[in-house]
Amino acid sequence: MDTSTIVIVIVVVVIIGLVLGLIFSRRQKTEQLQTKFGSEYDRTVESLGDDKRAQKELEDRQKHVDELKIRPLTEVEHERYVAEWASVQSKFVDEPGEAIVDADHMIMEVMQLRNYPVSDFDQRAADISVKYPNVVSNYRAARAISIKNMDKTADTEELRTAMIHYRSLFDELLKSETTIKEEEKIR
Repeated sequence: MDTSTIVIVIVVVVIIGLVLGLIFSRRQKTEQLQTKFGSEYDRTVESLGDDKRAQKELEDRQKHVDELKIRPLTEVEHERYVAEWASVQSKFVDEPGEAIVDADHMIMEVMQLRNYPVSDFDQRAADISVKYPNVVSNYRAARAISIKNMDKTADTEELRTAMIHYRSLFDELLKSETTIKEEEKIR
């Protein structure tokens, strides 16, 4: 074999290696994001139209949340909100519509206290999806019912469902950082 043939073979092998490396890297990145975001990954792909745009969106969300300096609640804050939530839940029996409004406001209050921006619902949901991907769909569903409630078109069963959804997010937001880290180790 002459030198030019060896060089060509080496160049071809290097190119094939690079292509395979890129394919493997992209596949690994996709798997990591799917694992982290769960069904939110699929929802984002569906809404944006392709994997590459969805992955960029999810990575941008992660960077945004990392910059927010999210903080845990103090023990006093935690106990206060647990008591307030119990009050909201008991209010549901006699005034379900008002209880849903209170639950929605309490979620925003806790989020703001923890340093999440709360001015825009879509941004809140995107931010929540980073740390709580398993409940963000519940949050969106609860918010949709809450809007129906404002229009006086939500029935009692829908309001009950919204309350359950709000509760799942509320429970996640109130967990301590220690509990969150322990759960992440299990995953």
